[in-house]
Amino acid sequence: MAGVDYAIEQGWSDPDRLGVGGWSYGGILTNYVITQTNRFQGAITGASEVLYIANYGHDHYQRQWEAELGLPWEGDNRENWERISPFNRVEYIETPTLIMGGEQDWNVPILNSEQLYQALRRRGIETQLVVYPDQGHGIRVPTYQVDRYERYLSWYNDHVRGANRPISE
Repeated sequence: MAGVDYAIEQGWSDPDRLGVGGWSYGGILTNYVITQTNRFQGAITGASEVLYIANYGHDHYQRQWEAELGLPWEGDNRENWERISPFNRVEYIETPTLIMGGEQDWNVPILNSEQLYQALRRRGIETQLVVYPDQGHGIRVPTYQVDRYERYLSWYNDHVRGANRPISE
């Protein structure tokens, strides 16, 4: 958040028009950030995890997770896994969030996106889930790529910029 604060201090960013987003690890980070602060007017997360223990052993980052957090069944390590899982802090999310992913994502199964979407819906937080058919961790079909970026612009236009505000304002 220091980088965001710096951008605001320099006059580069408007504190009332902040968006956050990312894909893959960027989506994981986005999910974490929106559980920690409500200063963003809109968020977009794609191909991201929300409940880390449920993904144990599924992706090729398992050894990195273990090196950082330990084996989840040893000692107090499970607490580490649970502490940083965004799903366990979903009650703190107030940011309107667009959630996206590929139906066939083997690296970060779409179930993660569905869990976050359902939790936000149940809480009454504005959200939308977009699942691209037959796509994996990356969206490869050109028409889906166009759709994805148009949705990015639309979401940030509506939630960050404000639908009726000109870009130059």
